[in-house]
Amino acid sequence: MLPLALMTMLIVAVGAYAAVRQDAFLTNYNLRNLFLMTMPLALVSLGQTSALLVGGFDVSVGALMTFCVVVASYTMTPETSGWGLIPGSLALLAVGFATGIFNATLICILRLPSIIATLGTFSILQGASLLLRDHPEGSINADAVDTLTTSVSFVPLAFVGVVILAVAGDMWLYRSRTGLALRAVGLDETSSRRLGMGTRRTVILAFVVCSVMASIAGFYLAAEVQIGSPIIGNYALESIAAAVLGGASLAGGRGSFVGTLLAALLLSLIDNVLPLFHQPTEYAEMTIGVLILLALVLYKTPELLARLRSSRLADSRAQ
Repeated sequence: MLPLALMTMLIVAVGAYAAVRQDAFLTNYNLRNLFLMTMPLALVSLGQTSALLVGGFDVSVGALMTFCVVVASYTMTPETSGWGLIPGSLALLAVGFATGIFNATLICILRLPSIIATLGTFSILQGASLLLRDHPEGSINADAVDTLTTSVSFVPLAFVGVVILAVAGDMWLYRSRTGLALRAVGLDETSSRRLGMGTRRTVILAFVVCSVMASIAGFYLAAEVQIGSPIIGNYALESIAAAVLGGASLAGGRGSFVGTLLAALLLSLIDNVLPLFHQPTEYAEMTIGVLILLALVLYKTPELLARLRSSRLADSRAQ
């Protein structure tokens, strides 16, 4: 509950300050841009949370999103329309699924550490993007962009869908047997295996979900840039940051999809507000770093206090 409360408090505080100091913040145009800006980060961060829950990392998601944007510039061109966009959309999902299977194979079959395995995938995807497009070119279909960004007032329908997805994800994670299995694998994979849980299947599923969510995030990144650019975004680190700020443990076994969504909204809010105050975008990176460190210390405080009490109790008994 602490991460959810902290993220909500920070969102309200930053939003209220911006609303009081800058009239442009509460305009429909700016709020819609804020929610649309949040979409790629929120989607990829939800996927990253599934990898963190089983005690892994996926640093390839940023390169995967970029690769999907480049692929979209070939499969979802301005000349394509109507039903012709469906095969192009499925191609992006297939790229995400194939990447997830590839990562899971490296991690579960070849027993490579997830950070090393996905770092290799990152390099492959980054090189493939530059091979297909050595510079930004190839427009994305305008009809696809309009469909992805359909809004009611200033709220994109897709953002409402992500909120529902995050809430449903938390209900599944903490109120179902499969959700319990996912967290158990992250807490102690060896013990979970001894209890008869399909640990390998769970890890494979987590990394496939992570990559598929990154490919879906690629749709919204494509809608944002609207051109096949091979040099966009740093979503790998930002997705880990959002998951950690939302309450995910780097050691696995703990996390919240709702918390991740709130953290993604906060990070996007910071990026949205700074230009309104004519501040350098570098401040956003510094602020995010400070928030991560503060969150880690704050979230670890109960555990540190418990260890301190246990140590004092052991010392008193020894005396």
